[in-house]
Amino acid sequence: MTTYQNRSDIPVHETWNLADLFASKEAWEQAYKEVEKGIESLSRYNDAIENGKDLFDFLTQKEELSQTFNLVYVYAMLGVDLDTRDSDAQALLDRATQLSVKYSAAVSFFTPYLLSVEEETLRQYIKEVEGLQYFENDLYETYRYKEHVLNKDQEELLSHLGEALSSPKQTFGMMNNADIKFGDVTNDDGENVELTRGLYAKLIEDDDRNKRQEAYKAYYKPYAQLKNSIASTLSSTVKTNATTAKLRHFPSALEKALFGDNVPKEVYENLIKAARHHLPSLHAYSDIRKQVLGVEDLRQYDLSVKLVQNLNKEIPYDEAYETMLKALAPLGDDYVKTLAGFKEKRYVDVRETKGKRSGAYNLGVYGVHPFVLLNHRDNIDSLFTLSHEMGHAMHSYYSSKYQPQISARYSIFVAEVASTVNEILLMNYLINHAEDEETKLYLLNEFIDKFKGTFFTQVMFAEFEKKTHELAEQGQPLNATVFSSVYEQLVVDYHGPSLVLDDEVKYGWSRIPHFYRPFYVYKYATGFASAIHIANELLVGNKDAQSAYLEFLQSGGSDYPLELLKKAGVDLTTTEPVDNALRKFDQLVSDLQNVFSKPKA
Repeated sequence: MTTYQNRSDIPVHETWNLADLFASKEAWEQAYKEVEKGIESLSRYNDAIENGKDLFDFLTQKEELSQTFNLVYVYAMLGVDLDTRDSDAQALLDRATQLSVKYSAAVSFFTPYLLSVEEETLRQYIKEVEGLQYFENDLYETYRYKEHVLNKDQEELLSHLGEALSSPKQTFGMMNNADIKFGDVTNDDGENVELTRGLYAKLIEDDDRNKRQEAYKAYYKPYAQLKNSIASTLSSTVKTNATTAKLRHFPSALEKALFGDNVPKEVYENLIKAARHHLPSLHAYSDIRKQVLGVEDLRQYDLSVKLVQNLNKEIPYDEAYETMLKALAPLGDDYVKTLAGFKEKRYVDVRETKGKRSGAYNLGVYGVHPFVLLNHRDNIDSLFTLSHEMGHAMHSYYSSKYQPQISARYSIFVAEVASTVNEILLMNYLINHAEDEETKLYLLNEFIDKFKGTFFTQVMFAEFEKKTHELAEQGQPLNATVFSSVYEQLVVDYHGPSLVLDDEVKYGWSRIPHFYRPFYVYKYATGFASAIHIANELLVGNKDAQSAYLEFLQSGGSDYPLELLKKAGVDLTTTEPVDNALRKFDQLVSDLQNVFSKPKA
């Protein structure tokens, strides 16, 4: 693996060019001052919008200012992510963050103002004022919330309670990230070392079962000890969400969560039904694990270890990029040529260096280009990460190119579709071009594990959220015993009779941060299922599917997520896309079963 001690040693074309945002620090300072002045100007519209012309002027200035502010904030944020130790970069980000607070305060009056305007009056404004039609959809979208907005005094009271209502999430975050200590485990040299999350992720995949068990027990011990405290924070979150939904006149907390994306609750419910219908294949996979690992009892700490040894082949970044481009050929020449250009145009910051933010992400910047952060390690995992993030980057690129600013930003609901389509196409390419059966088997197992983690696990979490919120809405108690009972039964249902439960299993709910953002995780599953459906059509050479998918990428946030996905041939109001995806999972498990059932030569 290529390693670099300092950023100055990295080839320039493997680093971001932040001059694409601002040519110099002085230019950033000038833009910062412009935003400060713009915020002051916007605040003057409070209680001063009296006609359609005033409304148009405010919205136009707001959009222009938001674009400049976005550049100011992104420049500062990217600087910190390149080196979190850089105090100058951190100072810029602190200033940009303070500016965001001022900006939010300056425009906070607008939604209450708009909802105070009669809809017929707004229609007249739009009819009379040239250019106001550009904002029409967004303005009417606000009206969709009207019956769920309380009176001024009630809204003000809720806003004052905002910090208090979010405190359970903050409390869990402090416990989970700062206070919890996992104790010691034995390293490869036989020494006792403190278990960290990073070390746990490594040990839970270790071939030595004793190491896996030791790490598992150590990892869950503090969660079991704190189960009542954590249950209190989660119970508060669930009950607050259920109460807020009732106050805002939603039939349920689930429907409140789905309202923003205009998703009917049947989509959520059908997702769970489809997953449960295909659980026999997931149970069969548990059986395969038990057989291949040769264990008498399959335990939770056996579910992450690789059934096939990891591929140790080094894949340099240049080779990885070329492999990705070949794999994405089913997306067409324009897609591939555009993506090929990202490399030399310095849209990607490739290498891991001291102080750089960990992980990977794509950040689309309207009017500029995507910025992709990697910590590339020249291995197969990094190849998949590259392909994933470039799927996001191309989605951002096409959205920015084909949509005006107001509709370029796409919803989280559809965000993972583009990245996952790329991963599936890459997986298919690698399997078809594998040099030996061992490589194919490794990739097949990886695909199944990806499917299990991104679809079935997230649906299980989604079902846990649904059940616990329904208990709250029925006035039932929520405590550690209740959470553990619900969670343990779901683990039994999803993993099947091959899995023998350790006592720690039932406390799995206590370690999931996503539960403090209710009804979010199901989007991972819908996105993954949609991507499987789309990729299958692309791989059989369906040209109509290719053009439909590119149109989806170009549509940004110009419609509700379900309508955008329909453009790509995915109708989540029916069960077909999810069923198609799960039939793929059934086949993958069957293929794996056939391989391991063959007598060894």
